[in-house]
Amino acid sequence: MKFEGEHLFPGQLGHFFVILSLVAALIATVSFFKASYSIDAIQKANWLKTARTAFFIQIAGVLIVFFTIFYICSNHLYEYIYAYKHASKELEYKYLLACIWEGQEGSFLLWTIWHCVLGVVLIRKSKEWEAPVMTVISFAQFFLLLMILGVYIGNIKIGNSPFTLTRAEGILDRAPIFHDLQGNLKKDYLSMLTDGMGLNVLLRNYWMVIHPPILFLGFASTIVPFAYAYAGIQTKRFGDWVKPVLPWALMCACILGVGIMMGGKWAYGSLNFGGYWAWDPVENASLVPWLLLIAGLHTMVVYKATGHSLRASYLFAILTFCFILYATFLTRTGILGDTSVHAFTETGDDIGFRLFGHAFVFKAMNALILLYLLAFTLPSLFLFAKNYKKIPGIHTEENSNTREFWMFIGSLVLFLTAIFISAKTSVPIYNKLFNKHIAPPEDVEFSYNKIVVLVAIIIGFLTAITQYLKYKTASGKVFLQKLLWPTIVAAAIILLLIFFFPFTFYKHGAGFLGAIYVAAFAVIYAAVTNAFYIWSVQKGKILKAGASLAHAGFAIMITGILISSADKKVISSSSANGIMMPGGKDPMTKQDDNVGENLTLLREVPAMLASYKVTYLKDSTGLESNRKFYNLDFVKQDAAGKTTEHFILQPDVYLMKDNNMSSNPDTKSYLLKDVFTYITSALNKEAQPDTAQFKEVLMDTGDTAFYSHGFMVLSKVDKNPANAKFSYDPSQIALVADLDITSKDSMHFKAYPALVVDSLGIVNVDDTVYPQNLFVRFIGVNEKKQLRIGIREADRMIDYVTVKAYVFPLINLVWLGLVVMAAGIILSMLQRGNFTKTQSAIILILATGFIFYMFLIANG
Repeated sequence: MKFEGEHLFPGQLGHFFVILSLVAALIATVSFFKASYSIDAIQKANWLKTARTAFFIQIAGVLIVFFTIFYICSNHLYEYIYAYKHASKELEYKYLLACIWEGQEGSFLLWTIWHCVLGVVLIRKSKEWEAPVMTVISFAQFFLLLMILGVYIGNIKIGNSPFTLTRAEGILDRAPIFHDLQGNLKKDYLSMLTDGMGLNVLLRNYWMVIHPPILFLGFASTIVPFAYAYAGIQTKRFGDWVKPVLPWALMCACILGVGIMMGGKWAYGSLNFGGYWAWDPVENASLVPWLLLIAGLHTMVVYKATGHSLRASYLFAILTFCFILYATFLTRTGILGDTSVHAFTETGDDIGFRLFGHAFVFKAMNALILLYLLAFTLPSLFLFAKNYKKIPGIHTEENSNTREFWMFIGSLVLFLTAIFISAKTSVPIYNKLFNKHIAPPEDVEFSYNKIVVLVAIIIGFLTAITQYLKYKTASGKVFLQKLLWPTIVAAAIILLLIFFFPFTFYKHGAGFLGAIYVAAFAVIYAAVTNAFYIWSVQKGKILKAGASLAHAGFAIMITGILISSADKKVISSSSANGIMMPGGKDPMTKQDDNVGENLTLLREVPAMLASYKVTYLKDSTGLESNRKFYNLDFVKQDAAGKTTEHFILQPDVYLMKDNNMSSNPDTKSYLLKDVFTYITSALNKEAQPDTAQFKEVLMDTGDTAFYSHGFMVLSKVDKNPANAKFSYDPSQIALVADLDITSKDSMHFKAYPALVVDSLGIVNVDDTVYPQNLFVRFIGVNEKKQLRIGIREADRMIDYVTVKAYVFPLINLVWLGLVVMAAGIILSMLQRGNFTKTQSAIILILATGFIFYMFLIANG
C-alpha cells in the first residue's frame, strides 16, 4: 500500500550510507591491521592506501547520514520514528539540532563523527604509528555503525536505525484514529500525525546544544591513548609511544574535564539533575575515565623523566577507554534501573542467556553494547598481561623524597578513587548478577563525600608539595624554605575563610566538619603553592607553566566546590508572610521538602526574602505553551528607604495537567555569591479552572458596594485618562471607574476597570486586586446613568508562586577554576606537542576564546 505524503527517499538514502560506512569501516580496519604487520614497504603502502580510501569513504557516508537525519527532523517528517520521538514544531531551531543527539542512535552517530575528525588528524600526524593506531579507531567505528544499522539477522535486530518508519514500529497500532474499520492503517495517516513528541522538557536548555558534542569529543578522544598503547605492544616499541601520545592525552583531559563540568553547569541550572553534582551514575560514569586519564598522564610524565611507571601508563591508558565503554554500558542498557536521573535506553528484541546460574534477558541493542565493551576490554587486558614482563621497568627502589615517587602515589590515589566510585555505582549490576539486595545508603551523597573529602586532602597536599621536589634527587632544606611563605599565606586564607564563611550546611558531626576544613586548607594550599611556583621558580612565565597553572585551577575548582556546598544557606522562609503551601521532595537534597523554607508570593503582593523585598509580578509563556516564566522583582533598600539594588529573576517551570511540574532556577550572580531561586509550586490555571461568576451592582459616584472581605467606593469616572496605566488614541472613547477598596483588615487598594469603545465595538477591560482574590469589571451604564459594576471573587486561590532561595558562596571559584585548569592543560599540550609558534598561538587563542565564552554563557 502506498501512503499519502510519505517521503521515503531520505530514509533510503540515509540507510544506504549507513551500510556503506559500515562496510568501509570494516575494510579500513582489516587494511590498517594488515599494514601494521606488513614488512614489505610496497605491500605496506598498498594496504595503507586501501585503508585510507576506505576510511575517507566512511567519513563521507557518516556525514551524509548526519545531515539526512537533520533534514528529516528539521522538516518534521514524522513518517520517521526518530523525527516523531525527538522533534516537534514548537522547538527552536537550535533544539532541532540538539534533538539528533537526544536519541541513542544520534548520540552514537555524534561519537562516530568525532572519531572521523580524530582519524583525519591521526592519518596526517601519526606517521609510523598510523597503521596500528588507525586499526583501533576503524574497529571502533565498525561497532558504532553497527549500533545504527537496524537490520535483522534471523530474528535478531542488529542496532536501531534512525530511518525506521513510524508505521513500522507499531506505535500507531494503539491509536484507532489512524485505522479504518477493517483495522488497516489509513493511507492518509500522516495528515493526522500533526506534531512530534519533541525534545524532553529537561533537555530544552542551551547546554543541550553544546554540552553533548563537547562531552562526546572527550569520550571519543580517549581512544587515542588506548590506540597508542596497543600500538606500543603490537610494534614491540614498548616505550616509544608515550612521547607522541602525551599531547593527545592532555587534549583529551582538557576536553573531557570541560565537558563534565559543562554538564555540572547545566545541572546547576536544572533542578531535576540535583545541583551541579549529585553523584548520579551518569556523572560518575564520565568522572571515572577522567580520573584514570589524569592518573595516566602523571605516570607518562614520570616515565618521560625517569623511566619509571611505564607499565602503569599502559594500564591507565587501557582502562581509561575501557571505562568509557563501561560507562556506555551502564547508562544505555537500563541496567541501572531507576538509580540515574538521566540514563536512557531504547527498546529492541530480547536475547536470553545464563550467567552464574541465573537466567538473563537482554535487549539485542544492549547485547551489542556489551559486545562492544568486551571486544576492546578483554583483548587489550590480555595483551597487557601477556607482555607485562616485556614492558621495560626499573626495579631499583625509588627515593621517597623525589618527585616521581609522590606523583606515582597521587596517580595511585586517583586510580583507587576511580575504582571506588565505579564499584559503588555498579552495585545494581552486582545485585542482578548474584541476586543480592544491597540497598543504597540513606544519604547517597554523603556516602561518596566522606571518602572523596579524604581524597581531596591527599591530592591537595600532594599537588602542593610535589612540584617543589626534583626528579631522582631532592634537598630537604631547600624544599622546606620554598614552602615557608606559601604555607603562611594558605594558613591566613583558611583563617579568613573560617571567620567570613564558616561552614554550616553539613550535619554529619564535628569530625566530618573538621575533615571539610582540612580539605579546604589542602586545596587552598595547593592553589597558593602553585601560584608561588609560577612566580618564584618559573619567574612568572605563564606560557611555560602549564602544569602548575592546571594544578592551581584544579585546586581553585575544588575549593569552590567545598565552600559552596559546605556553606550553602537557605534564605527563603514562610515566616515572612505566614503562608505555607504543601511541599513535595526537595530537588536539591532529595529529602521531604521543608515547607518552612519556602516563601509563597501572592501576585503583586511584596514579601521579604532575606534582605530583599520580592514581588511576584506576572507570568508569561514562551514558544512552548506549557512553559511558564515567573517574573520575580527583587528590591534592596537602605535604612533611609533608598533603593540600592533592583533586578528581576525569571525561574521557569513546565506545568503539567496534573499540576506536577519540572522546574528550572534563575540566578543572580555576584562576585562572591549566587542568589539561586527556583519554583517549588505554582498555580496551574488549567488544572484548577475558576467557575465563579460576576455579580452586578449599580453605583453612583460616592456609592459603596460590599464583597466578602470588604467594601469598595466609587470615587469618580474618568474619560480617556492619559497616565502610566492608560493611553488611548483619539478614535477611542474610554470610561474608567476609579474605585477605592478597603478590606476587613484595613488594607487599602485601588481598582480601575474600564469600558472602551472603538471601531471594533465595546471592550471591557477588567482590573484585578490579587491580594483579595477580587476581579472588577465596568459592564456599562444604565438608563439612569448609573454604572453597572461587576464583582467576581475567585473560587480558587488567586495567582501565587512558591519559591525557595539559596545563597551559594564563592561558587564562581568552581567555574573560574575550571577555566584556569583547562588553560593550564592546553599550555602543557602546546609545550609537549610538535607545534610551530604560529600553530600554538592559533590553538591557544581559539581554545582560550572558547573557554572564556563558555564561562560568560555559564554566568548569564
